[in-house]
Amino acid sequence: MTNRRHPVVAAAVLAAGKARRFGANKLLQPLAGIPLLRHALLAASAAFKGQVVLVTGPEADRVTDAAADLVDRVVFNPDYADGIGTSIAAAASAQGQDADALVILLADQPLVSADHLRRVAARWDGRLDRIVASAYAQTAGPPALFGSDYFAALSRLTGDRGARTVIEANAQSVTTVEFDAASIDIDTPADLAAVERRLSKSEK
Repeated sequence: MTNRRHPVVAAAVLAAGKARRFGANKLLQPLAGIPLLRHALLAASAAFKGQVVLVTGPEADRVTDAAADLVDRVVFNPDYADGIGTSIAAAASAQGQDADALVILLADQPLVSADHLRRVAARWDGRLDRIVASAYAQTAGPPALFGSDYFAALSRLTGDRGARTVIEANAQSVTTVEFDAASIDIDTPADLAAVERRLSKSEK
């Protein structure tokens, strides 16, 4: 009887956006007392301990310092100015044969929880040709898990072609997990303030 290796699921947190609408590096702005970036990383590190990749771009050193103890590998995307597709490509290319599946999540989705990430991973049936996406706002998107059969397609993404491109092109292989909170991302200071108020209310 042979022992089958347990599938390895890695997570890539994309933190290489230019944040034009925010006017500053939004990922370093405080939310509930810690940099915005750390909310996504805390969820990822809790769900996928030892398998968290951070993709950086602008102010890479400051972003990496803010991530501190929550990442296992940092990948700098020199093409970050060309769009999110290049960051996904950098994350997928960095995996090589190290993982059987990769969860793509955005560093500006602060309400994504470790429990949701675990549900995404649990919904995956272990087949390398399967995708598990989060369902929200009448769409399917990140956080999303891609079996390694899709790493090549992800590594070819360019410009602003994000993970939804691969999800939509392989709809027959997609399973979804409902998670409305994934619809909330931070684009402007007003968005950040709204989430701050939401978090403050939830603590009362």
